[in-house]
Amino acid sequence: MSKYQQGFQKPMDILRRSINSNILVDVRGNRQYSGILDGYDIYMNLVIRNAMETINGESQGTHSIMLVRGDNVVFVSPSEEDST
Repeated sequence: MSKYQQGFQKPMDILRRSINSNILVDVRGNRQYSGILDGYDIYMNLVIRNAMETINGESQGTHSIMLVRGDNVVFVSPSEEDST
């Protein structure tokens, strides 16, 4: 097995491990959401709890629950402290 294959992680595996953990989601339109990943599907639609919304670097408040449509997602990053 090559070094690449040994360290390779599938996107859905990363999302599965990030359930109930803090994530950062960057979406189209210079928006970001950070909060707790509550669920996802194969289309990368994401359900985020306690989602703090940021537009163009300015905080827009917090939403108790938010659905982010997968085709708008640019990237998802698990929290550093939760990614052990």
